[in-house]
Amino acid sequence: MELSGKVAVVTGAGRGLGRAYAEALAAAGAAVIVNDVDGNAAAAVADGIIAAGGRAVAVAAPVGSAETADRLVGTAVKEFGRLDVMVTNAGILRDRVLWKMSDEDFDAVIDVHLRGTFTCARAAAVRMREQGTGGRLILVSSPAGQRGNFGQTNYAAAKAGIVAMARTWAMELARANITVNAIVPVAATEMTKTIPVFAPIIEESERTGQPLPQWLRRDEGLGTVEDVAPLVVYLASDASAEVTGQAIGIGGDRLALWSHPSEKAVAFANGGWTAETIAGSWQTGVGAEPETYGVPAPKVPDEKS
Repeated sequence: MELSGKVAVVTGAGRGLGRAYAEALAAAGAAVIVNDVDGNAAAAVADGIIAAGGRAVAVAAPVGSAETADRLVGTAVKEFGRLDVMVTNAGILRDRVLWKMSDEDFDAVIDVHLRGTFTCARAAAVRMREQGTGGRLILVSSPAGQRGNFGQTNYAAAKAGIVAMARTWAMELARANITVNAIVPVAATEMTKTIPVFAPIIEESERTGQPLPQWLRRDEGLGTVEDVAPLVVYLASDASAEVTGQAIGIGGDRLALWSHPSEKAVAFANGGWTAETIAGSWQTGVGAEPETYGVPAPKVPDEKS
């Protein structure tokens, strides 16, 4: 994919998935604003891109506020003359079960993930509409936002909201030729190392330099951060001009399109429903096949290959 002449902002790009996105976009020819709350990490990524022959500028700032969003967009315009791609990747975790989650735990995650996506996307949309040449908003969601996950009230709510915003903005920005998509990445990162069944496998792969086992890459869709980055490059390119309003999963060897919520079963009662008629018909009617919930537990084969 050729991205020469395009300018991208990647938030939370100092390490992990964000770093992979920034480096892949730069390798494809885009100039990149590398944002991270850790200034040293952002600078290291930008320096690496420049050393490899690319163009990059680091911006150290916490995502969430309109001021940071405006600063990121302003830096893109000042340094490279325009903005074509906004990748809202920055995020934090404050995992707690519901009855132990504090207001601060909830607000911190919502502020970075959900508000940060909103403010950065808004600032980018304003600039892209002014330019009049279209653009790309690539929002980062999670399987937890699609299915829920134990101990992640704040994170799951934010990631679900991000997909809802992608669908909404795809409609609002269509006339400006700005596409909006959510990606649902799965990769071996510091976050996934906290999952007990994955931790020893990832650590063994890092220690030996051997690739992750095929069952993990295919069945669980979990690979390296570099496995995820090509989706961001594709969505940033002209080749994806007709793709918008979608939630797209990627990880390991797996690429998937997530379905949008829709009515699964419908029943009617003349004159309306009462609590009693709902109870009487639930198990044989619309509730006969209830939906599952939660991220499924990994299925570890007896013989890993």
